[in-house]
Amino acid sequence: MSILDKHAILERNATLLLVGSLLVVTIGGIVEIAPLFYLENTIEKVEGMRPYSPLELAGRDIYVREGCYVCHSQMIRPFRDEVERYGHYSLAAESMYDHPFQWGSKRTGPDLARVGDRYSNEWHVQHLVEPRSVVPESVMPSYAFLKETPLEVKNVSMHLSANRAVGVPYTDEMLENAEADMKAQADPNADTSGIEGRYPKAKLGDFDGDPTKLTEMDALVAYLQMLGTLVDFSTYDDAAGYR
Repeated sequence: MSILDKHAILERNATLLLVGSLLVVTIGGIVEIAPLFYLENTIEKVEGMRPYSPLELAGRDIYVREGCYVCHSQMIRPFRDEVERYGHYSLAAESMYDHPFQWGSKRTGPDLARVGDRYSNEWHVQHLVEPRSVVPESVMPSYAFLKETPLEVKNVSMHLSANRAVGVPYTDEMLENAEADMKAQADPNADTSGIEGRYPKAKLGDFDGDPTKLTEMDALVAYLQMLGTLVDFSTYDDAAGYR
């Protein structure tokens, strides 16, 4: 009896086919899942990554609350057309402090993984207030209300503490200075030496065009301006990591 005849027996017997399928899936699952139980870390760490500053974290919450992830991904795939348009492909480590991460495949609007520093604060504010004034073909709704809505986070320290509970390495110093750091990051007259030390490369100064108040627009723009700016890809080698 040839091997094809034996395979035909398997195909015609529902019970044998079910058992065989379960066996194959079990072996494949063990091969993929078992290493995760003894590997200390499955994500390659990269230089420059840090937890979000309190203002960036608040902006990210607004980004999620308003459903921005429905039309914008933050996941550049390693294909030539994507890399040439958006920049270096996304690394897993860039989302290691995201809960939940903002990957995806739906792109009504462009990918935002590298949007930080591509446009000015003024451009972002105008785009959020009236998208078609800067991108005529845009179908994005207006978020003008963010500029008039005061940023209210009931307990900034507890917000960071909750993230620390799921693995984000916020220090006690970060928790103690959370509220002050959130206000100082958007205040052009504040002493920012502390926040610069705790959150390297954090964007500083007025974001929404009105330094007299802290708004949800400040937080969202601060978050957008940080995206993709923490890792220095000029010193990153695709094959060996940092060189």
